[in-house]
Amino acid sequence: MAASQRPERKYYLPVGLPAPAPHIDGLGKEFWEATRRHELLVQFCGACENYQWGPEFLCHHCHDWDSLSYRRVEPRGRIYSWERNWYPAHPALQTGVPYLVVLVELPGAGNVRMVGNLLGDPEQEVVIGTDVEAVFEDHDDHDPQFTLVQWRVV
Repeated sequence: MAASQRPERKYYLPVGLPAPAPHIDGLGKEFWEATRRHELLVQFCGACENYQWGPEFLCHHCHDWDSLSYRRVEPRGRIYSWERNWYPAHPALQTGVPYLVVLVELPGAGNVRMVGNLLGDPEQEVVIGTDVEAVFEDHDDHDPQFTLVQWRVV
């Protein structure tokens, strides 16, 4: 079904998926709090000055345990890789296929890569290297509320 024939949806993917939430260890807490403010944060090591994603207790590069924090980064990047999903990986996605998943490289954060959905026509042509910007998709009707980071072509 072409995107123009799809019913309008409030969210990019159908509702019914489990809501993302920081784990009890709290590694992603600052990231999720920032998305609610429509800010993009990436973990940064003050010891070796490298960015990393996903969040960890120690630096991927220098293995320092004490110098990690989050830094606000520009919510822009470029498509490094992508996949068009035709098969629902969860029952809630039965009406949500196809959808596009992109691996976005963030030049403003040491070229770390972050996964998200590419908004727009799910059958659009996707070109590696295309510039994208973050779109913050608020889910205010959930408890707890959360905001997803999606991507759109600039």
